[in-house]
Amino acid sequence: MTQGPIIIIEDDKDDQDIYAEIIKELQIPNPLRFFSNGLDGLNYLLTTSEQPFVILSDINMPIMNGLELKEKIQADDFLRQKGIPFIFISTNASPVAVLKAHLLSVQGYFMKPASYSAVRAMLTRIFDYWEHCKHINNR
Repeated sequence: MTQGPIIIIEDDKDDQDIYAEIIKELQIPNPLRFFSNGLDGLNYLLTTSEQPFVILSDINMPIMNGLELKEKIQADDFLRQKGIPFIFISTNASPVAVLKAHLLSVQGYFMKPASYSAVRAMLTRIFDYWEHCKHINNR
């Protein structure tokens, strides 16, 4: 696995805990960085010297939602050139939200699964894909 941190931007503490538990079960060694809103995630991305492996973000969050965060990343030359894979995991799968996300060049959009085993299967697919995909973060 590429060694950069996995960024999880999710305001639901239970979902954060589930993601952390599954990532540990999958023996993914990457450090985890959790943020409960897009603004805190953006501030981290703008100030860190780390090269994140992937960003997993909810859409519906307080202060700055996931779509607003992705807009800010796309508008910032420094962040856009980092080429961090950005994936939405949300309960909001309206056609409008999906279209807007893809117009912002999101690399994935997943419905938040209802069961632990489905979340595990989804995260396994996401991490497996990005570990093997040739991109800026795993040259």
